[in-house]
Amino acid sequence: MKNNNIQTVVFGGGCFWCVESCFNMLNGVEKAVSGYAGGLTENPTYEEVCSGNTGHAEVVEITYDSNVISYEQLMEVFYFLHDPTQLNRQGNDIGTQYRSSIFYQDAEEMEKAEAAMKASEATGKWNGKYVTQISKLDVFYPAETYHQGYYEVNPNQPYCSAVVGPKIQKFKKHFGDLGWLKAE
Repeated sequence: MKNNNIQTVVFGGGCFWCVESCFNMLNGVEKAVSGYAGGLTENPTYEEVCSGNTGHAEVVEITYDSNVISYEQLMEVFYFLHDPTQLNRQGNDIGTQYRSSIFYQDAEEMEKAEAAMKASEATGKWNGKYVTQISKLDVFYPAETYHQGYYEVNPNQPYCSAVVGPKIQKFKKHFGDLGWLKAE
């Protein structure tokens, strides 16, 4: 029997290692998969996307149960995890592949994404105008296998320990206090 409450959404918020790890910790998220979207190159590789020539962003496709976690809650997490005022970068990760992006599947989802962005911007959490791109999803390409669950396998890798780990700890504290995280 098909569960009509199972939905997918695709977000880009900088390096996908952190975004994927955090979303996979949420109650109601069945899986988060690192990948690429928004460009013209078919079946791009990580190296091609990192060149900045494919037009793709590093993204995460999130499969979730809307009876457990709402689209609006996912958007709250999305805007918590990255700075949506930075154009084509997140911290020291620079390039269009790190752009803040939401990929919608239909008009209803586009309206929800626009409303969530306006609501988040109105909070004043981030200083400046949001530059998040809201675009129609053409195709999602899963990243190479070694990128899936990257942080969990490589927590001591220098980038992970310096950038990803601290961000995940901040995420766990905030959303753990709200009761949104899966039991460990």
